[in-house]
Amino acid sequence: MKKRLTIILLFIIVAPIVMVLISHFSIELNAENKTFSNVSEISKNKVGVVLGTSKRLKTGEINPYFQYRIDATVKLFQNNKIDFILVSGDNGTKYYDEPRDFKNELLARGIPEENIFLDHAGFRTLDSVVRAQKIFGQNSFTVISQKFHNERAIYIAEHHGIKVIGFNAKDVPGRSGMKVKIREYFARTKVFLDIIMDVSPKHSGKKIDIK
Repeated sequence: MKKRLTIILLFIIVAPIVMVLISHFSIELNAENKTFSNVSEISKNKVGVVLGTSKRLKTGEINPYFQYRIDATVKLFQNNKIDFILVSGDNGTKYYDEPRDFKNELLARGIPEENIFLDHAGFRTLDSVVRAQKIFGQNSFTVISQKFHNERAIYIAEHHGIKVIGFNAKDVPGRSGMKVKIREYFARTKVFLDIIMDVSPKHSGKKIDIK
């Protein structure tokens, strides 16, 4: 009886770890040769979908993930690798609006307003990717974020029959970057759970043409 309980306990401990590792490496391997850090190497898509994040840290400083995604988006647009930008992010309250913050920064960097579209219901990467197809009519696009995030977005997109490549924004080093990397392991596991549970975006809505 004691031996049986030990085996069950070990399974309870080991199984989640195995699932985390399988999820992580499956997503990483799937994205091989589908993300690019050099603008000259990436092919053109009509639309670039930049994944939202908060503009500022709790300290009030600019969030480097935000700044680097802006830089990457501007670089793609200026090099004629995308024609339109779809900013997808969280707008949970009237005081927190990721898409609007991105748009304001892109306008300040010289991107024409008519080339920027906003998705205020991109609460998760799943929502951002699937809504880009279902609401904004894009069956293929370039996703713009840090490499680890792009890899996850590509896996989700391909599961839903969407063709996606990623343009990698500069990564964030140091302690803050390490915290995000650790959380990413669990986010990747959640991808597999979402697939098993057939999870859909939180909101649908009226279709919008990007043109």
